Amino acid sequence: MSTETPMFPLGSVLLPSMLLPLHVFEDRYRLMIEHVLAGDGTFGVTMIERGSEVGGHDVRAAVGCTARVLDAEQQPDGRWHLVAVGTERISVDEWLPDDPFPRAMVSSLPDTATTVTAWDELVTSFRSLIELVERVTGSTDLAPGVPMADDPAMATFEMAAVAPIGPLDRYRVLSSTDVDARRLLLLDAFEHATVLVNDAPSN
Repeated sequence: MSTETPMFPLGSVLLPSMLLPLHVFEDRYRLMIEHVLAGDGTFGVTMIERGSEVGGHDVRAAVGCTARVLDAEQQPDGRWHLVAVGTERISVDEWLPDDPFPRAMVSSLPDTATTVTAWDELVTSFRSLIELVERVTGSTDLAPGVPMADDPAMATFEMAAVAPIGPLDRYRVLSSTDVDARRLLLLDAFEHATVLVNDAPSN
């Protein structure tokens, strides 16, 4: 069943479990945040495939994620500083007029296949990539405790949220409703990221 939902198109991908800091300054999105906070505190996020986050006239992806506001602070000039977290994957069934702010009819997008194979291989690949990035950057807290979820379906999103992979790779993971297919997508993305990190010039 489709539900009318306020939408925030962005130049990045939001995944379930992923934190989303936002600086809201456009009038239409200020109005949207006031509407969201007066309601259940949730809105939808989709990636902009072409165009800009500012001013509209963008091309938006068909799969997105709902976000729940964790913290909101309005500045004296009316801007908002928000922190939200991705909660549930959604399919955009129909875009409504962007008046007074972007809205769409959306529905939940559950997994259709949940059987996963060679799970340990993915976890090993993920941890190796994270250890490599931490060694190169000197960071020690890139992904503490991840994957945290016992459920592989959610763990694939958690890994995609923190691994150094690109927005298109993240969108492919978000769009796939087959958990084992997500595992394969992540293995490929992690392998590519490992090559890039190893080939990056040292400071």
